Amino acid sequence: MPDTTEQPGPQEPSLDEQIAAYQREFRDLDPQVEQVVSALGRLNRRMNVAYGRQLAALGISNAEWEVLKTLVLAGSPYRLGPGELAKRLGLTPAAMTHRIDRMAGEGLVTRDRDENNRVRVIVELTDEGRTKWLEAMRMATDFEEDLLQDLTGDERGGLGDMLIRLLRRVEHAQPDAGGRLTDLD
Repeated sequence: MPDTTEQPGPQEPSLDEQIAAYQREFRDLDPQVEQVVSALGRLNRRMNVAYGRQLAALGISNAEWEVLKTLVLAGSPYRLGPGELAKRLGLTPAAMTHRIDRMAGEGLVTRDRDENNRVRVIVELTDEGRTKWLEAMRMATDFEEDLLQDLTGDERGGLGDMLIRLLRRVEHAQPDAGGRLTDLD
């Protein structure tokens, strides 16, 4: 019987190796800037993988998590129209409808007519959807605490402040970069 164990892919170069290669090919590169940007990119990618694994363990996708999170952020009673959900998530109405159909079938949300306006549809978080959101939040909190365990409270605060400054600069330079241009399902 053949060995079906997954073999690791090619090793990613270290940040130092990556920066050295970039400098070799592009002499104007500032290695300090590249170190920060590359480290942030790698950290983001690895955190997304970790979060994706946590969500998969709960039986939900990243796309479903985004809808649950958006409904929770809307506040109690955790309802929005499909058009507003699509707008907040940067999705097309068709992609949002597909996502809502799937989530309603899984019992994470309900979709009902608005009693005050029978033309309008309301998507509402179910108890099951809220439970999944809470479980995901607990898992993420544990992961994040572990991630930052070597930083003091002051270091965490300073890092948070610095990252917010970077985020504001990107948001100012790219005000439309917060939404998605295509569905990620």
